[in-house]
Amino acid sequence: MLSTLAPQESDELMVGFETSDDAAVYLLGDRAVLLTVDFFTPMVDDPYDFGRITAANALSDVYAMGGRPLVAMNMLAFPCSMDPGIVARVLQGGAAKCAEAGVLVVGGHTIDDKEPKYGLSVMGEAEPDKVVRNIGARPGDVLVLTKRIGVGIMNTALKAGLETEESIAHVIESMAHLNKAACEAMVEVGVSAATDVTGFGLLGHLQEMASGSACSAYLDVMSVPVWEGALEYARDGVKPGRTLDVINAVDKHVEWSGVERAWKDVLCDPQTSGGLLMAVPAERADALLAALDARGEAASIVGGVLEGVAGRIELR
Repeated sequence: MLSTLAPQESDELMVGFETSDDAAVYLLGDRAVLLTVDFFTPMVDDPYDFGRITAANALSDVYAMGGRPLVAMNMLAFPCSMDPGIVARVLQGGAAKCAEAGVLVVGGHTIDDKEPKYGLSVMGEAEPDKVVRNIGARPGDVLVLTKRIGVGIMNTALKAGLETEESIAHVIESMAHLNKAACEAMVEVGVSAATDVTGFGLLGHLQEMASGSACSAYLDVMSVPVWEGALEYARDGVKPGRTLDVINAVDKHVEWSGVERAWKDVLCDPQTSGGLLMAVPAERADALLAALDARGEAASIVGGVLEGVAGRIELR
């Protein structure tokens, strides 16, 4: 639909929205400029943590493409009746995370809204020949994932009063963790394709990668790192409302092979500020894992890329 509203043809436009990539890429001289925007309603109660997590999520789009975020602008919506101190804490959390990333916050825009929302528009840069796309995966590649999945389920448990921010502090810190070091390892070793795992879930983002790369892929379900408690909550029906939307979107592309229903909910769980999913040539997989480990980044081999019907996902 967007293609009918505005012209998209330009010699300088390296990446648009045609493959649902993580950021637009515009060639400016000998540099690639990366542009992205993202915002959320609160996923946690603490306003400072909300700001940190939201900023980490927005910056992740640049990291997922092998870039370095440089400048960000705030987008903030909140009711005028809200305590200004709460609003300030949200902005402080975002600013702290941007400072950690070496990103300058240079202003933004605020509107009156009934429901609080916060996000960032981000500009970054990369060398044009080192931009990493969510397409380009090749048969024989290994799939490597950083960060555990199940964040959406755990956040739902929090909202339902089944967990507290103290009991899922490790999940909150994971959401607030930058993908900066993972990006550095990815660029150092060289990968075929990558994306960050966010609102479309692990299976949704993998299906986009496989489809855009004209390949099939498989996931080794038992190798996928999942937050403790997430699978059990899924069995009890604790899950975000959008989970079914993701399942419906990928269902015809996935060979479920008798996988337990709870795993469907986990693999399609909408993530907030998830990790990087990378397709790497098999001969570089150990080097990538070593580079991630050297930077303190946990990672798992979760599957691989296959020849076959474009976008088809097999679960093993």
